Amino acid sequence: MALNVYYDADADLARLAERTVAVIGYGSQGHAHALNLRSSGVSVVVGLRKDSASWQKAESEGLPVVTPAEAARKADIVMLAVPDETAPALYRDEIAPGLAPGNYLAVAHGFNIHFQTIRPPEPINVFMVAPKGPGHTVRALYEAGRGVPALAAVWQDPSGDTLPVALAYAKGLGAGRAGIIETNFREETETDLFGEQAVLCGGLTALMTAGYETLVEAGYAPEMAYFETIHEVKLIVDLIYENGLANMRYSVSNTAEYGDLTRGPRVVDEAVKQRMKQILGEIQRGEFAREFILENQSGGVSFQALRRRAAEHPVEAVGARLRKLMPWLQDERLVDRSKN
Repeated sequence: MALNVYYDADADLARLAERTVAVIGYGSQGHAHALNLRSSGVSVVVGLRKDSASWQKAESEGLPVVTPAEAARKADIVMLAVPDETAPALYRDEIAPGLAPGNYLAVAHGFNIHFQTIRPPEPINVFMVAPKGPGHTVRALYEAGRGVPALAAVWQDPSGDTLPVALAYAKGLGAGRAGIIETNFREETETDLFGEQAVLCGGLTALMTAGYETLVEAGYAPEMAYFETIHEVKLIVDLIYENGLANMRYSVSNTAEYGDLTRGPRVVDEAVKQRMKQILGEIQRGEFAREFILENQSGGVSFQALRRRAAEHPVEAVGARLRKLMPWLQDERLVDRSKN
């Protein structure tokens, strides 16, 4: 199937000109959506609980802030930019009552629509715009005159113009500067979960931690282990991001390249790939979704224990000490918790 990629010239912001967009949530994605759309000339309102710590942050940026229920009533397009585990109840209790036929419900990730924990009625248009980067990057690149690529998909289209509206929304985020890739909810959700679990978050952090532990257990200094297995990952990733795996191999030493090509497949071997396939199967069958939903319905006790155990790993203390020796790392940090 041919891949449809759209750019600024293919999207018309005029489709948002007479409409109000409600961004529900003001976390990593929510703050970037609200600020970028506002900067693109779109009428934006932010929907937050009255006790939300983000209320003051959004107001300090000059954004109008109301409750989610009021935001849904005011808006023509409602973007759910809240955690997957809180979205279904929020939608049921506060968003759904305010939606009118012909309105648009938008999501930044297909999880709840694909697994049908949120089921919008047929008269509601439903689309997804999923920037392929954290919100902090989405905002920073927009301000720099660039953009983060985004995925766009349509779930239901009673008005017949949902894709053009989605493209306009993505353009408002700055994604049209980099590319808006048309996909579907199943593909986005399942590939996104797999990438997070097997490679980008789960696989990578487990690999780095195992490498760190291997060196420390062999008697090497923790600081050296941190530099070699964690700190320098950014250099390699930047080279790959710039121009692919071959570019990275061209840029490193012959020793590093030979070690990559001969030892890498011994670390990530066929057995690892088989376990990756098992993880993908769990995602496709909805097993991961059910596990995650049940975990949160039970209060997230296991999740919090896992989070606490990871935060207490010695690698975190070593990393914190080393980063203090490099204060310039804070000058251009991606995450500033005081703002988002």
